[in-house]
Amino acid sequence: MGKTLAEKILSEKAKVDAYAGDLVVANIDRIALQDGTAPLAIRQLKEIGIYKATDKTHFFVDHAAPSPRRELSNDQKFIREFAEKVNADFNPPGEGVIHQLMVERYVKPGDLVVGADSHTCTYGGLGAFGTGMGSTDIAVAIALGKNWFRVPETFRIDVYGKLSKGVFAKDIILKLIGDLGVDGADYKALEFHGECIDNMDVEGRLTIANMAIECGAKAGIFEADEKTREYLTYLGRKADFREIRADEDAIYEKEVYIDASNLPPLVAKPHNVDNVVEVTEVEGTPVDQVFIGTCTNGRISDLEIAARILKGKKVSKKVRLIIGPASRRIYIEALEKGIIKVLLEAGGLVLPPGCGPCVGIHQGVLADGEVCLSTQNRNFKGRMGNPEAYIYLSSPATAAASAIKGCITDPREYL
Repeated sequence: MGKTLAEKILSEKAKVDAYAGDLVVANIDRIALQDGTAPLAIRQLKEIGIYKATDKTHFFVDHAAPSPRRELSNDQKFIREFAEKVNADFNPPGEGVIHQLMVERYVKPGDLVVGADSHTCTYGGLGAFGTGMGSTDIAVAIALGKNWFRVPETFRIDVYGKLSKGVFAKDIILKLIGDLGVDGADYKALEFHGECIDNMDVEGRLTIANMAIECGAKAGIFEADEKTREYLTYLGRKADFREIRADEDAIYEKEVYIDASNLPPLVAKPHNVDNVVEVTEVEGTPVDQVFIGTCTNGRISDLEIAARILKGKKVSKKVRLIIGPASRRIYIEALEKGIIKVLLEAGGLVLPPGCGPCVGIHQGVLADGEVCLSTQNRNFKGRMGNPEAYIYLSSPATAAASAIKGCITDPREYL
């Protein structure tokens, strides 16, 4: 019997012939923690009496980068000192968002990666099985380099056709979440196929994989193909490529079909990610802040499309446009390509690489009653630091167009 990508990867790492529903103990390739969750995992290690870390462990300071409060500064110091003591990799503020850095530096196709962050599923864009875990499970992984997993059933998502003008990978995943609901794929793996996916660059795939968790999925996985090879080569990591494909006779619990050619730009309204509508239904909604960045849409292609729309134009005087490159590498490339100059001349404010306003700790907290249109992955009440504010989600193109108009705007008007 053929295997899905999830079954293949977990079978390989557990060294058993595993299928959906099986319980396995699998060796883990990489473990990732950020400053919001790492202290909990480190304290769990202390509680269970194991004060060591496998060399597969990576710590990142990205959620409050740089720190705005002494409590957060103390946590970051705590993480750094632990990493130094156990000789683990430590990435200080300014390097970028955990998930982008893991993609740029460490994750390979076929890897099994766990993280103390729900958006660890991002790594599926490279053909890896990435999933988030709680602090105790992450502590076990840090100490032992392995953990138990239930092999998830898989939904096959077939995206066919060609994306129309003004429609991007973000719109595909919003469509899927809107159709499935926030719990429609609980503990499932989402496996993406189809003509549109085959032609999509890896940055688009990373955007889709990143938001798999928003419909409850354990992982979102793409086959590692020629596009993957090209992306790893661009990162200087060509040797890390290996082709990984699902078997033709793999068994799927469910098959979902999306016609990309008929997909319009979409927006998720407050306060749930599955509250998805066509941009035309909310067009004209005034916005106070626009945020382009995060582990979902802070990559070079995201900044490029925003700059393309904003070039020679000005952000509305009623709007704060905040830009957050996902990594130092992306920031430098955007500087070299003149993208940052375009965004600044349009009236944008560029932050250090990191999570920025997405987590509501600093750098862009909203006032009571304010509306933000953001390219991030979540719009829960209070997500950006104020439960009295409202968050809409969109692609970078829709966000950039809306920053110009001062209200939610169809990006096709500017393309």
